[in-house]
Amino acid sequence: MSKQVSKSFLKASGGIAGLLILFAIIIAANVIISRVRARVDLTGEKLYTLSDGSKAILAKLEQPVTLKLFASSSSPAMPPVLKNYARQVEDLLREYVVASNGRITLEKYDPVPDSDAEEWAQKYGLTGQPMDIFGPPVYLGLVAQMGDAEATIPAFDPQAEALLEYTITRLIYRVCHPEKPVVGVISSLQVLGTRAPPFPMPGQPKPQSQAPWLIFQDLRDDYTFRELQPSVERIDDDIKTLLVIHPKDLSEKTLYAIDQFVLRGGQLMALLDPLCVADMETSGGANPFGMPRTSSNLEKLLSAWGVRYDENKVVADMRAISRVRMGDGGRIEESPVWLSLNRSNTSAKDVLTSGIESIMLPYAGAFSAESTKDLAVTPLITSSESAGLVNSFSAQLGASTVRSEFRSGGASLAIAIRLSGTFKTAFPDGAPRDSSGSDTNEVPASAEQSLKEGRSTVILIADADMIYDRFCVQEINFLGARAYQPLNDNAIFFANALEQAAGSADLVGIRSRGTFARPFEVVLKRQEKAMLQWQEKEKELEARLQETQSRLRELQSEKDPKQRFILSEQQKKAIETFRQQEFQIKQDLKMVRKSLRHDIETLGILVKAVNIAAMPAFVVLGGIGFWMRRRSLKTRTGGDNRQ
Repeated sequence: MSKQVSKSFLKASGGIAGLLILFAIIIAANVIISRVRARVDLTGEKLYTLSDGSKAILAKLEQPVTLKLFASSSSPAMPPVLKNYARQVEDLLREYVVASNGRITLEKYDPVPDSDAEEWAQKYGLTGQPMDIFGPPVYLGLVAQMGDAEATIPAFDPQAEALLEYTITRLIYRVCHPEKPVVGVISSLQVLGTRAPPFPMPGQPKPQSQAPWLIFQDLRDDYTFRELQPSVERIDDDIKTLLVIHPKDLSEKTLYAIDQFVLRGGQLMALLDPLCVADMETSGGANPFGMPRTSSNLEKLLSAWGVRYDENKVVADMRAISRVRMGDGGRIEESPVWLSLNRSNTSAKDVLTSGIESIMLPYAGAFSAESTKDLAVTPLITSSESAGLVNSFSAQLGASTVRSEFRSGGASLAIAIRLSGTFKTAFPDGAPRDSSGSDTNEVPASAEQSLKEGRSTVILIADADMIYDRFCVQEINFLGARAYQPLNDNAIFFANALEQAAGSADLVGIRSRGTFARPFEVVLKRQEKAMLQWQEKEKELEARLQETQSRLRELQSEKDPKQRFILSEQQKKAIETFRQQEFQIKQDLKMVRKSLRHDIETLGILVKAVNIAAMPAFVVLGGIGFWMRRRSLKTRTGGDNRQ
């Protein structure tokens, strides 16, 4: 009996000891694993992985940087959405700490009311905003310190989550490089805003100040923008980058100044436009002498660089159609000249556009250029192969007019390009002469000093509206701070291009986090096919209409002048025939639209069925297979036993 008790005790003791050992192993494994930051990012957009540009900037840090995150995590007044976003910000900041190899230190503070942390948050200029009238202020901001230099993000905005990594990396770069590059700006638009004169003319209404475009307000933290008049005759030496936005009627001397700026190594970024909406909306009214000119060009410079550009043509793309609300009664139409481009329209291999997801371009133009031994041409933004050029005047008349004029070229069109290499001057005879009417043949003294060629980089974009406020960003007020929510990647592309020209090339490699648009390629192709069918039907209807009208005119000329208001039998038959043809074609158009909707709805039902039923069906089939396998094994086992 004692032996049995002893055996039972040993078994029980062994089982308890095994459980304790297993428990100790689990605790030890948790402790060890908790100290190892091993993560696998399975998201399609790599939302939890730092971009190569951020890693490159962290690798170049020469001094340690301290990041101080102020988040009111313990405050009951902080909304749950903001608390979740604060955790996301903290997780991303810890990725910076790991990637920096000890160069970055993260400190977290909870600025509760009347605490030292709140006092420091206010000292750093962080924005605290009460969620209600009597509640304490809520903070969610970041401070970067390196030595005596510091920079801040007053408040993080959850609606700008796509720009989170770019914002943090730019903060780190700014605190390490407090000096700001000087960027010259030549523009016929008030992109930098205007200031009202302190003493207006007597009897005149006081003019209002105009704020800079939002994209320039945001970039002022990184650059010093210097406005240059369109009549400027020389670019200052301290300007290393020049922005030329919607240039109209620049003088020969201004073109010569830009030419010499490029040849001496200055970086140029020019935004031209065949039909500028911003110009139409901010010009202050119609031209009393006729239609205002809304196109821009740098024809003399482009010709010298081997670039062709028609300022009277806009790109129409049947694969980049946008739904646009027209001014006449708020009607919605699908416009092929308001381009909604995606990742397939940008170069995935180029660091400037590799992270671009969506681009919106209203009435954009196109460039045509080929690489030579001196200049390399790199397309940055292109249309699809189902694109063509239409007249800019016709583009304003609506989608139906565009479709009637549209002819696909069968090849993609370059909307933004980069030229790099050796540029030839557009002024081989030197500086242009003064328009004083002098008949002397003396060569200006400056002509001998004129540069004939030089190495540089030029970025050309055939649309200026892409950086206009209502086409790229939405201004919002968050926690008392002025912020913006991107509508697309227009601002990212422009900032990347400016960084490549004036700032750190590493910042260009930082993508937006997340996808703004996930295009359904199959649906787009079916829409394009139906659109082309619709276009052919419309052309057929118009041709028949013209033919019938011509026939009616012939019949009218054959009539007796005294009976010109009376329809003959031939006219009646012709009109009736045309009405029947028109009715039949309209029915065909309805069938085209119905077929398009049916195909898309069928495809949608199929996708939903796969998403909803695929996993349950897989589990059911797996269970049936497992049951059949077990049954087969039992049958075989039973047969063996009987034998």
